[in-house]
Amino acid sequence: MIARVLMLSLAAGLAVSAAAKAQDVPTIRVGFTIPAEEGKYTMMRRPAEFPDLGKSYKIEWSQFQGTSAISQALAAGAIDCGTQGVLPIAQGTAAGTLAVDIVAQHVGEKPGSFSVYWAVKEDSPIKSVADLKGKTVGISIINGGTQGPFNLILKKAGLDPNKDIKLVEVTFPLAEDALRQGRVDAVNMNQPFAARAEGKGGIRKLFSLSEALPNIVHILEACRKDFLAQKPELARMYVKDLTLGMKKALENREQTMKVVSEIMKVPVPVLDTYLLKDNDFARRPDASPDFPAIQAMLDTYQAEGLVSKKLSASDFKNDKVVAPIQ
Repeated sequence: MIARVLMLSLAAGLAVSAAAKAQDVPTIRVGFTIPAEEGKYTMMRRPAEFPDLGKSYKIEWSQFQGTSAISQALAAGAIDCGTQGVLPIAQGTAAGTLAVDIVAQHVGEKPGSFSVYWAVKEDSPIKSVADLKGKTVGISIINGGTQGPFNLILKKAGLDPNKDIKLVEVTFPLAEDALRQGRVDAVNMNQPFAARAEGKGGIRKLFSLSEALPNIVHILEACRKDFLAQKPELARMYVKDLTLGMKKALENREQTMKVVSEIMKVPVPVLDTYLLKDNDFARRPDASPDFPAIQAMLDTYQAEGLVSKKLSASDFKNDKVVAPIQ
């Protein structure tokens, strides 16, 4: 009887110890969006491939509909890190409502990669940017991240973006139908929707953002400054895995397509038409943020009145917690 009591006590003690140990594993709260976060998707779906994940630290994942919602969650302290665009960070910083550092980069543009472009019907009389005068033009978000370089392209063609066209919001998934049905004369195209539309034929590219800015950062990873200050080691483990996640995503395209298919619920044959090919966005192999490109975007947004004051990209860089971390 005494031996049995001792064994039960020991077992209970071990159970309590294990539970306490599990509770001691630090957790980082991370926001994500769809699509184009292959490194994070790999972490979510293949955690066993990351030695620290689930052992030295844990991640509490939360999906959001767009970077603006993630900005609000970061500002409210509801998450520690999350996907961001350059514009939401700039606007939140200028307004004094958001204080974050950029720790990694997911996708962007560079010469030779896919660039967000505006398409017209193949038989459209619109042959140049100048021909858009008086036309209805679709953009994913008015005053969103693509607005700055879009304005520059129109101005270069002698058009006033505020007066010479009718600008309407058309989300990327609805862009192709809006164009084919004649609701807009031109509309912006993004992957994977561009590949689908091109496969059907009947559209042609009019201009792309790369004509205004050769290097554009579309989505990056940002963490709250107070979180980085309070839990730098936890943040470093996370950014280390972001670095590794990007490496794995680029090295094994077959697995990456399976992972993305699981997340996006898109068949692999559809993803195979563009994902990680020449007609896809650019990815930096080490997930490092392109701070010079970010500065060029900040300057463009400020010049176009999308951000109220001039900002420096260096203000968003924490040298101790930024990819790559090996």
